[in-house]
Amino acid sequence: MNPINRRQFVNRLSLTAAGTIAFSGLAYSSGKFMSGFGAEEFVTAESATGKLRGVRQDGVNIFKGIPYGGSVSGENRFRRPPKVDPWTGVRDALELGAPSLQTSGWGPKPAEDCLFLNVWTPANDNKKRPVMFYNHGGGYVTGSGGSGGQDGANLARYFDVVVVQTNHRLGLLGFLYLDEIAGADYAGSGNMGVLDITAGLKWVNENIDRFGGDPNNVMVFGESGGGGKTSCIYAMPEASPYFNKASIESGPGVRMLTKDLAAETTEMVLKEMNIAKNDWRKLLEVSPEQLLEIQNKFMFIPPFQAEIGMPEMHGFGPVVDGSVLPNHPFDPTAPKISKDKPLLTGWNEDEYAFFAMQNRNTEFTKFTFDDLPSKLEAQFGDDAATIVNAYRKASPNATAPQIFMAVSSINMMGLGSIEIAERKTKEEGAPVYLYNFGYKSDMKIPGSDFPMGTPHAMDISYKFNNVQPPKEGEEQRRMFGDSSPASCKASHNFAELWTNFARTGVPSAEGAPEWPAYNFNDRPTMRIDTECTIINDRYNVELDMWRKIGKLHTV
Repeated sequence: MNPINRRQFVNRLSLTAAGTIAFSGLAYSSGKFMSGFGAEEFVTAESATGKLRGVRQDGVNIFKGIPYGGSVSGENRFRRPPKVDPWTGVRDALELGAPSLQTSGWGPKPAEDCLFLNVWTPANDNKKRPVMFYNHGGGYVTGSGGSGGQDGANLARYFDVVVVQTNHRLGLLGFLYLDEIAGADYAGSGNMGVLDITAGLKWVNENIDRFGGDPNNVMVFGESGGGGKTSCIYAMPEASPYFNKASIESGPGVRMLTKDLAAETTEMVLKEMNIAKNDWRKLLEVSPEQLLEIQNKFMFIPPFQAEIGMPEMHGFGPVVDGSVLPNHPFDPTAPKISKDKPLLTGWNEDEYAFFAMQNRNTEFTKFTFDDLPSKLEAQFGDDAATIVNAYRKASPNATAPQIFMAVSSINMMGLGSIEIAERKTKEEGAPVYLYNFGYKSDMKIPGSDFPMGTPHAMDISYKFNNVQPPKEGEEQRRMFGDSSPASCKASHNFAELWTNFARTGVPSAEGAPEWPAYNFNDRPTMRIDTECTIINDRYNVELDMWRKIGKLHTV
């Protein structure tokens, strides 16, 4: 078994993203949070387009399935979302709206018309609370704003913030690039997914004061593919007026697809459907089911698209079109448009464990040091021995499988996160804060005795403060971690750091050390766990090596 590289990650994203959604839904879909209410009372709220009815439960007002854009099917397919038609009377906001078309997931049946959002707020009282606007993971092809592990009630309940999450177009419907063949009405077609998110942010700007939120204090954050989307939002002129700070979590969107590559993908889609370029409008007549079938024939693009030196790939994700997304988000520099907006970025210590679990890979757990160089050669060629030597020097007590895990994990999400932190620091604007999440799951990778550690996606339920002590008679069904006091403390730490960042632009938590902004002298990293720790120049031996072999691009 060779180490997973970023190209292999693309091929596996369909399984892993679906797993993230499905398992996180299981963790909290018992009915209380996601599939029903047991409501204390109904509550109403005014929006710009009409009155909404939600529920108040355990001190939180919950509104689900609020439309923030009109129909994006039929003649509106591949176009910017139209405005919502106002309604009379009271519209129920009690059920999740349909997520974008996808092959798997949890919740309502996916549909082409998917522009719905959910709001969790302590009260509809015109108080100016910070707003936390979350972009869900799942690559760019699966997921929703209603997955259980990311339920926003506990953040609202315990930290006095307003949480908003959207469904938005994904895959072919969200990112098929038609600008060069379809004319002005379809300008920005390759970025409809992130333009939908922008429309959701605009809805927040126009409405969130009625939900107890401050439209002038909005944090955008997201994990995995949601981190990639957040990277794009951070670099998009249209989104810029609607948020004040951001967090990119285990999804460092340094680069996105080029126009040339996106145009080639479009040609391949048309060829697959036997449609000539000048007959592109036939795409508007194809059934959603057939579009999804075509989509599934293409690779799944990870957040770190078009990495320097990486073979180009065809698939669906945001496009550097020179207009909606003028430049790569963080290459060669951080976006000037967000120079004054504070940023969080980082990754989980054992990202690769998630993918090993999803792909039932236990072979790496048996590697010896004699095996390791040859197992790394497929990805790193002649640099494999250099990599092994650097990691053995940095961690002389580590086993060969542990080194394999460390190498694979930092290549997935770590190096891009560091590039973002360094390029944002070089800009000399608002601060950027670098983190590692490190609380260790008590699980083993199935079929092995190798610990899961802190895998990809484990941070979701922790940062939403959804790791809570079990209630009497409650069955624990959690993908990662446990409900021990230590685990709950790590979750509270994570959530408090994030909500205080949303509130003030500076991440802080009671009992945690002061978190310095990233700088080139100390290179501080916050390690988030039951006890939080600042580690200066973490992984310095390994990172010096990655820079020397050209895998970490210096600024």
